[in-house]
Amino acid sequence: MTNLYLIGNWKQHGSRAAIQAFSEQWSSDPNPQLRIAIAPPFPYLQALREALPDCQVAAQDCSVHAQGAHTGEVSADMLVDLGCQYVIVGHSERRQYHDETDALIAEKLAAAQSAGVTPILCVGEQQAAREAGKQDEVVRAQLRSALATAQPNLLIAYEPVWAIGTGLTATPDQANEMHEMIRQEVSSLLGASHATPILYGGSVNAENADALFACPHVDGSLVGGASLQAASFMAIAQSASNYLSH
Repeated sequence: MTNLYLIGNWKQHGSRAAIQAFSEQWSSDPNPQLRIAIAPPFPYLQALREALPDCQVAAQDCSVHAQGAHTGEVSADMLVDLGCQYVIVGHSERRQYHDETDALIAEKLAAAQSAGVTPILCVGEQQAAREAGKQDEVVRAQLRSALATAQPNLLIAYEPVWAIGTGLTATPDQANEMHEMIRQEVSSLLGASHATPILYGGSVNAENADALFACPHVDGSLVGGASLQAASFMAIAQSASNYLSH
């Protein structure tokens, strides 16, 4: 493994005061193989970039449109203009609460790649699919739709929907098996020569980070609630750094 990726998704949390408090407690890891980024809500992208210059910046979503009469939309070009390196595409909360389809997610991924910002494509199954043993079928369909016309410059985040915000976490074996399947599917779609990083997301915290990073097919984490506080996010970063130094 060349690098580990740690992406903090703040979702609809944050304020200038919270960013200032986070920055005062934050101490970055000097390990060049650990790539750390934070995705705050849109209004705080610039404030976070200024307060945490040693962290990369990610956005939580982007429009399929480059510009035009699309009130409330934010284009991938705008994200690049603000200095974003990454954008999350297809998060389960966008799929579930905003009715985002696989086709729309594929368009957003293409828009991000065209603008030059690296998409973090989220895939994952609901609890019913996991209990029915159809998790591979669901995730393969999501990958095939999104990557049909995609370029290889992307990250993929596997998020078992049943483990997001629930306190539940896939076991290391479950995570590793799914990541291995995703890696095989991505190789068949984009070519075996492209080593696409595959991150795990789903109630990642300081207590389970060590076991997840030790999985051979896990290349990092997309972290939700535990990324809101500098101390807990730094603890996860330290787990990643410890693994890289082995």
